[in-house]
Amino acid sequence: MCSENAIRVEALSKCYPIYARPGDRLKQFVLPRLQQGLGWQQKRYFREFWALQEVSFEVARGETVGIIGRNGSGKSTLLQIICGTLQPSGGRIEVNGRVAALLELGSGFNPEFTGRENVYLNAAVLGLSKAEVDQRFEAIAAFADIGTFIEQPVKMYSSGMMVRLAFAVIAHVDADILVIDEALAVGDAFFTQKCMRFLRRFMETGTVLFVSHDTGAVINLCQRAIWLDRGRTRFQGAPKEAAQLYLAELFEARQGETTLESSEREARSTDPDRADDDQAGGRVAKAQARLQPPRDMRLDFINATVYRNDIEVFSFNPDAAQFGQGGGQVTEVRLLDEAGQPLAWVVGGERVILEIDCRAQKALFSPIVGFYLLDRLGQALFGDNTARFSQRPPLSIAAGEAFMAAFTFQMPFLPMGDYAVTVALAEGTNDDHVQHHWLHDALIVKSHCSSGFGLIGIPMEHIELVPR
Repeated sequence: MCSENAIRVEALSKCYPIYARPGDRLKQFVLPRLQQGLGWQQKRYFREFWALQEVSFEVARGETVGIIGRNGSGKSTLLQIICGTLQPSGGRIEVNGRVAALLELGSGFNPEFTGRENVYLNAAVLGLSKAEVDQRFEAIAAFADIGTFIEQPVKMYSSGMMVRLAFAVIAHVDADILVIDEALAVGDAFFTQKCMRFLRRFMETGTVLFVSHDTGAVINLCQRAIWLDRGRTRFQGAPKEAAQLYLAELFEARQGETTLESSEREARSTDPDRADDDQAGGRVAKAQARLQPPRDMRLDFINATVYRNDIEVFSFNPDAAQFGQGGGQVTEVRLLDEAGQPLAWVVGGERVILEIDCRAQKALFSPIVGFYLLDRLGQALFGDNTARFSQRPPLSIAAGEAFMAAFTFQMPFLPMGDYAVTVALAEGTNDDHVQHHWLHDALIVKSHCSSGFGLIGIPMEHIELVPR
């Protein structure tokens, strides 16, 4: 095997016998042997189901590869063969390095064992000695953060606690290859963000196989993608192209083949002169002439329906994961309405104020306060800082003095899910600064419903549908 490859798969196939009745399994076990002994023509009492057929690919060291496909396409079967928990029916597979896998929920756990006992069991399976686990157990327990449940039988765990413990183990076994099968869909927002930070660090040097139905996650995380369909490889290549082909096939299967291109050509042929340019120019002029701040004209209607984007705002968490030099500290983060009242809920499309309170532990010259809003994958959706708007000369803060930064913006429409606000306090300039306090997940917000599209939705100033 080439030393540059972490995984090499050649013509891999997996076949399962499917029996129509329980008795057929016994017949298949006994009768063919009798038929062979008597010289009779042998009969099969099952039909074949090929979960994988002639699948081939290579994964280079340090590469992150996504695997997408509908349910039943063979994704989980492929991962189980790579991890060694299933044997293929044909083909070859070579794996170079220690593999840590997070497959089916709780797989590899003994439900009667405690969390502690399962940590030692799982880590031993992944190649760690008892002495190595002893050294890492406190770190594993801290990462899982399930408290005294670590001493309770796993059968008492919720699905989220099970994922916490399983991920904590694989995060501390020094694996070369990490295999993840939809496991990050379970768990609270804080833990998901913690996992994404670990995963992004691991991706800098390690090899990752990432299976997900979330094409946005595959595009964001992976360097290459493989699309499986009915056990066969339909595409290998750029994640964006793989996602586009997969989604097109998915919609065609549900709705029939689209005729968008022919419809567009027909529309153009019926109006070759495009005589509405003047009308379009008039609409632009009207938009530019508006003096009031833009407001989505649909909000009053949307907010009276079930499509209102209700976003829950949780309390500031000063104990979230953090780092920094400690010259200053973020002491409070809150969302306010325009009247300055704290918000427990906010509606997408409305103007809000994000206030970040800080305190200088030492004298600070030219402090910078900033924030990011992160989605569940840890990707920054938007954010800003005060560096471009700092006073001239720069602001000086005495030791022990409190100060505050405020960001006023229109809350975008957020698709359903959990989001985290990460905040930071630095000193200096955008290009050259000292990070005094970086606070991950300082504020968690949860979108319960949405009328927006994409990663975020922005309020529209004008929407129109007219005949040409």
